[in-house]
Amino acid sequence: LMIAVYRVGANVPTPGIDGHALAEMIGGQAGLLGMYNLFSGGALEQASIFALGIMPYITASIIMQLLVAVVPALEKLQKEGQQGQKKINEYTRYFTIVLGVIQSIGIAITLQGLSNQGGGFITVSNTWFYILCILSFTTGTAFIMWLGEQISEYGVGNGMSLIIFVSIIAGLPTALTGIAELYSYNQLDILRILFLVFAMVVVVAGAIYVTTAQRRIPIQYPRQVKGRRVYQGARNYLPLKVNQAGVIPIIFASSILMLPSMLANSFSEGFMYDLFNIYLSPNSIGYNLLFGALIIFFSFFYTAITFNPVEVADNLKKNGGVIMGVRPGKQTAEFLNHVMTRITLVGAVFLAGVAMLPQIIYSVIEISDWRIASFFGGTSLLILVGVALDTVRQIETHLVMRNYDGFMKGRRIRGRRS
Repeated sequence: LMIAVYRVGANVPTPGIDGHALAEMIGGQAGLLGMYNLFSGGALEQASIFALGIMPYITASIIMQLLVAVVPALEKLQKEGQQGQKKINEYTRYFTIVLGVIQSIGIAITLQGLSNQGGGFITVSNTWFYILCILSFTTGTAFIMWLGEQISEYGVGNGMSLIIFVSIIAGLPTALTGIAELYSYNQLDILRILFLVFAMVVVVAGAIYVTTAQRRIPIQYPRQVKGRRVYQGARNYLPLKVNQAGVIPIIFASSILMLPSMLANSFSEGFMYDLFNIYLSPNSIGYNLLFGALIIFFSFFYTAITFNPVEVADNLKKNGGVIMGVRPGKQTAEFLNHVMTRITLVGAVFLAGVAMLPQIIYSVIEISDWRIASFFGGTSLLILVGVALDTVRQIETHLVMRNYDGFMKGRRIRGRRS
């Protein structure tokens, strides 16, 4: 129901903008507007109240996580457990509103420039246009943030991820229609269509394999005597995920790289103009290299936040568990850190390579519509696969909790790769 409400809101127009004229101008573009349009489910090209989508909240979450790692007061709050995390979430909400206002102004400036270039889709005065954009876009973002929290609290899966998932999948019919049109106009032959399908299958298979892949560290527990009971020694495994961060690094990197595109409209000449409009333009080599580097950085950063080898080593030592051939304590922590660094590098390089695949499709195959290129490889496809796997995993967990007796009698869910 919440997802249905979100899709309805994505089609509620913002006053003062001709949505049809705007859609004809920015539909299928790459860069800032194309990325915003992708993550808002086409709401930007329709000039709806949900034009900003969930991106301000994602950006606020990135900045808050960075601040938690460097600001002692926020780090102390995080260590207070649920109450501290509740306070950090409150700060994130406030910061989301601030970013919503800033990004609304940036989008309004961009739309004003496009309208002056011949778009002619603004139907009110400049002052009213800015006021309407700021009020509509910021309020829409706050409402989407609330929807996501309701889905996380009362539904299944992460609400914010599901909203992004729905936003991306909403553009699938448009992408398929675009392929059919290009084929009918002889702008796309059957060989390139087959290459697109092949790339999509490879990316989906690779994303599933890397997302579910684990490095299993054998843990040996010795024989223990507690009171009158004797506990036999046992061998268990500590699973370390190759892609510990999931699709979060791609979302973070995409959000950060929207800043150069927004700043590009603020300069008319000079070094800053060349930097943002030439060297960091969405189709440039510098932009794609920076995109890949940010993905790798956020993969290691998020893994460092979620996996603490020192804490894991201490817990193993307290429970009597040892890694064969490694001393408990400091050496165990160093071993786990070494293993996690190597497998995280593999996952990060894979994410960076797949995320830059749409640019290859966009340039080599010469597809004029960015939405088609992004659907058959890259950020959108990785997000779809990652969120789908996570949601299915949570659904299976709920089923096991509610039908435990039934599973004991022999019925079970078809499991993932073990």
